[in-house]
Amino acid sequence: MIDMKEFQGAILAAGRGSRMAPFSESYPKPILPVGNKPLIERQIETMKELGIREITILIGHKGFQISKVLGDGSRLGVSITYVEQTSALGIAHAVGRLEAQIQKPFLLFLGDIFFVAEDMARMFELYRQQGGGAVLGAKEEDDPKLIQNNFSIALSPDGFATRVVEKPRHATNRLKGVGVYLFDLTVFDAIRRTPRTAMRDEYEITDSIQVMIQDGLPVRPCTCIKQDINMTSPADLLRCNLLLASSMPAESMIGLDTSLHQQARVSNSVIGKNVIVRNPIPITNSLIFDNTDVDSTSGFQNFILTPDCIVDCNHSIQNGHIHGQRI
Repeated sequence: MIDMKEFQGAILAAGRGSRMAPFSESYPKPILPVGNKPLIERQIETMKELGIREITILIGHKGFQISKVLGDGSRLGVSITYVEQTSALGIAHAVGRLEAQIQKPFLLFLGDIFFVAEDMARMFELYRQQGGGAVLGAKEEDDPKLIQNNFSIALSPDGFATRVVEKPRHATNRLKGVGVYLFDLTVFDAIRRTPRTAMRDEYEITDSIQVMIQDGLPVRPCTCIKQDINMTSPADLLRCNLLLASSMPAESMIGLDTSLHQQARVSNSVIGKNVIVRNPIPITNSLIFDNTDVDSTSGFQNFILTPDCIVDCNHSIQNGHIHGQRI
């Protein structure tokens, strides 16, 4: 039996998210809503369900908003400690900033990843079986482009990782890393020996994992991630919400104290709390933030609406960028 008190949690939530404009002007990515909860709150709930109660969060861009939403974690049944990022030099560098607060093996999430897991407890069972090292949350990915946007994991015949490659041009299999990691404390020694990359002049966590492999430490993937979305653009935020909405009762995707015109038609959409929809319009495959007053007489399909702007995600998909306009 695994004692989950022997593990901590960590979330990297310090990125600027410039490609998330216009939302990045007002919101750090981890508190953007997915199914009417901040993304990072869903990640914390996942850790809590696994039995992890001590969580350290790295904050940076508009980090005060994250700490304002989460507080000390007591509302969510956990204890949260914050560490501030002083410079953005890659994921490995960010993890290194947490070392003083991490005293146990830890489960690490990237704070801008939305994922649907299946039996994540298997990561801890693999960790126990191999006696430490690292276990990498992974997904069998059919789209090579999505592997190229993340990292690939090459395996030995006995299932241990032999090579991890950041944003590979040519992946050797369908195994994709997804921004979910279980590390023992040796990762910090590996980070100290991680060089900056030539491509991005950053310290990549995949290079730190490769150092662990070269040192003979056990590293294995766990294909417990069934769906994942890197939340880099407004269209990705919409995809996260629609993925969740497709598997949940429609009424659960409408927030408290929201008033919809009795002839408004809502389909596969997420509507926040304190929203007013004043006219009999169709709302399809869309997201409406909390406290938005919608007085349009035209319907919305594949849109995001906030109190300050409207984002047409049809346009972003067709033309490769986001068009935002003031309400």
